Amino acid sequence: MKSMRGKRVAVLGGAGFVGSHLCERLLDDGAAAVIAVDNLITGNEENLRTLNGRPGFSFVKADITEGIPVEGPLDYVFNMASPASPIDYAQLPLETLRVGSIGTENGLKLAEANQAVFLMASTSEVYGDPLVHPQREDYWGNVNPIGPRSVYDEAKRYSEAITAAYGRTKGVQVRIVRIFNTYGPRMRLNDGRVVPAFVGQALKGEDFTVFGDGSQTRSFCYVKDLVDGLVRLMLSDEPDPVNIGNPREMTIRQFAEAVRAAAGGGGAIIEKPLPRDDPKQRQPDITRARTLLGWEPKVPLEEGLRETIAWFREVAGTRPPA
Repeated sequence: MKSMRGKRVAVLGGAGFVGSHLCERLLDDGAAAVIAVDNLITGNEENLRTLNGRPGFSFVKADITEGIPVEGPLDYVFNMASPASPIDYAQLPLETLRVGSIGTENGLKLAEANQAVFLMASTSEVYGDPLVHPQREDYWGNVNPIGPRSVYDEAKRYSEAITAAYGRTKGVQVRIVRIFNTYGPRMRLNDGRVVPAFVGQALKGEDFTVFGDGSQTRSFCYVKDLVDGLVRLMLSDEPDPVNIGNPREMTIRQFAEAVRAAAGGGGAIIEKPLPRDDPKQRQPDITRARTLLGWEPKVPLEEGLRETIAWFREVAGTRPPA
């Protein structure tokens, strides 16, 4: 059976929320070397605090659109690098497009040079505002190519296309994961996504801000479950996209009440105008993940929220949020 034991792995975007958890998991699985590469534009070195000093771990500060200065052989390359929240890619539109295009190709070239397996972290946003529900991997999506979310949506669609092309034309072993809403410790409190927004409001006793009437749905996967899916996919032989997410669907209003229950606080639900092109439904069909990887989420929302809220309480009390 394939494993990470003794392997050398590069994690592009390794100082990010998901990337840092992935680095921990790889070391826990016995990887001989884990090299986190990040320009810290949205990542944070503080996320690597528990990793610094661990045997085999190293950090390289670099912008992968300008080259990836990683030396030595590699077995696996995970590309987790990209702004990932609406606030980030609204403020960094060109950077988002460049990392999805130039950065992804540089990652693929690194994998090709080392005969390493390359995993592209794509997103459920490639489905846009879906006309098919739940979303399966054979659905091609409903995306506005010039809308406010397009820099992220189209960057990820392009990154999937070039990843598949390198697999077909250059023989690089490729994996593509479509990540659905993920939450957990190390999210940035001010990153604009619904989990840190609601948790921050609950901890301050503020009203919950809901966009639209709150009837839009999302599905929330705890980061530990997601990382397990990433590792399983990388170690598989599956070149086609695989959804990784939690199929438990709930409305944004229901999620606000779940956060209120877990945090023991929060005010009324206040409605604000729905942003343009905001998806009305989001739920993964994880049949392929179950069948091909033997994967499904294990952490209940209530448990994951407790751990996430505990982390945010600690952050708020000891250091400013990233």
